[in-house]
Amino acid sequence: MRKIINPYTQIPGYNCFGCAPDNSLGLKMEFYEEDDFVCCDWQPSDAFQGYKGVLHGGIQQALMDEIASWVVQTKLKTAGVTSKMETRFLKPVAITNRLHLKARLQAVKKVFAEIDVCLYNEDNVLCSKAVVTYYTFGEDEAKEKFYYPGHENFFDTHLA
Repeated sequence: MRKIINPYTQIPGYNCFGCAPDNSLGLKMEFYEEDDFVCCDWQPSDAFQGYKGVLHGGIQQALMDEIASWVVQTKLKTAGVTSKMETRFLKPVAITNRLHLKARLQAVKKVFAEIDVCLYNEDNVLCSKAVVTYYTFGEDEAKEKFYYPGHENFFDTHLA
């Protein structure tokens, strides 16, 4: 297991709904790498419920979309934007559950990357899953337009 550093915190005005640690309305997701997977452990709060006590489906999709983006950034070493997302909601997700998300690169077809994402509850039951397709940019364009900081900035090289 290797922690993924969020290098975007150094950019003035950075306020991503998914991963900015200081966005008071955001998800504040943090990530780590486990073999081919990017993973996240996340605790829902009441603010993210749909039905009483149940995590809103749109929030589940936001979680899965965000982790897929981090797969693109850390595994493909570039940035991209969501092109398509196919989601299956399999079980209700209680907001009292600590969640575990796992995502990995499934395929690359020209500039499109397909990422498989699974969302599990604290009992390791698969509750929802998605295939997220990202349109990816060349590294130069990713750096110029999307502030992509370079792959080396996502990991602490002193912890090898």
